[in-house]
Amino acid sequence: MTSTPHSTPAGAAVELIDVVKDYAAHRALTGVNLSVRPGEFVALLGPSGCGKTTVLRALSGLERVDAGNILIDGVNVVDVPVNKRDIGMVFQSYSLFPHLTSVENVEFGLRMRKIPTAARRTRAAEALDLVGLGHLAGRYSHQLSGGQQQRVALARALVTRPRVLLLDEPLSALDAKVRVQLRDEIRRIQTDLGITTLFVTHDQEEALAVADRVAVMREGNIEQIGTPEELYTAPATAFVAAFVGLSNRMPATLSGAQVTLYGQTLGVLGSPSAAGILTGPVLALVRPEDLLLVSSATPGSIAATVVASSFLGSLRRTQLALADGILVSVQHDVSEHPQPGESVAVRLRGNPVAVSSIDG
Repeated sequence: MTSTPHSTPAGAAVELIDVVKDYAAHRALTGVNLSVRPGEFVALLGPSGCGKTTVLRALSGLERVDAGNILIDGVNVVDVPVNKRDIGMVFQSYSLFPHLTSVENVEFGLRMRKIPTAARRTRAAEALDLVGLGHLAGRYSHQLSGGQQQRVALARALVTRPRVLLLDEPLSALDAKVRVQLRDEIRRIQTDLGITTLFVTHDQEEALAVADRVAVMREGNIEQIGTPEELYTAPATAFVAAFVGLSNRMPATLSGAQVTLYGQTLGVLGSPSAAGILTGPVLALVRPEDLLLVSSATPGSIAATVVASSFLGSLRRTQLALADGILVSVQHDVSEHPQPGESVAVRLRGNPVAVSSIDG
């Protein structure tokens, strides 16, 4: 699909500096610092209650912060009302007016801005074309699928030509196939228009697939921010390693910058001592692809028994029970077909691992 040309301005730089938000006795944001470059797509990822949506609501002006500054292109907007921040927002719920057609829903924000009728209609039609719904301009929301309704909501946010776009779990109400299609459309449109975008999700696959950088949040603050590759291959903390991607928790012994597990010594990612993890027993977080199915005669091999094996299209993931009872998952080629109950062997690939405390 070809994009409709737009005169949307370039995205704005966004910066949150020591932002704090309290709800009664609960501190939802504990001093968040975040810098987003113009035109960048940043995903906020984390478990429920970590503060992701609160960051978006603070940035949009829907929540007043208790401390800190919020800058858009260097201008502090903490005291600027919602409608003056040049921000578009798309929520999980479509929130379309049922008595208005698709094009009328998209026009609504322009009508509130007193844009002349002819210009309003042209811009609304362009926005619907951009999301691939120009042919459904006359339909009401009850005549549209969930994915189509969310596209209308996206067009409504884009039609005002904002310099910052905020997406608050906009895909979570959709089925899996539509979710993947729409996330790719959002990324394409964002890239074409150059809008600075913050995207809230609890779905790590979603975040890693579309974002330039991902900020992993925990308990009201950002634990780590980096490219998807950086977060996956070099997590700064055990929380990030456990939250982003799959990890096996394997007993090990930490000594300085090295950890020993099942007779093999590996490097350690991050700074365990900074997280209060000291020398002694720990859990090593080992990615499924960092374990290899091997012959039992291979040096360093660990005896195991196959528990289950799942075909995942381009790869297979097999669960094993090690001799000490630890369960691990191994990711391997689909040409290998381990059977439940089969005796096998596994070996560590040797890549550095993150570590957590035994009770972590």
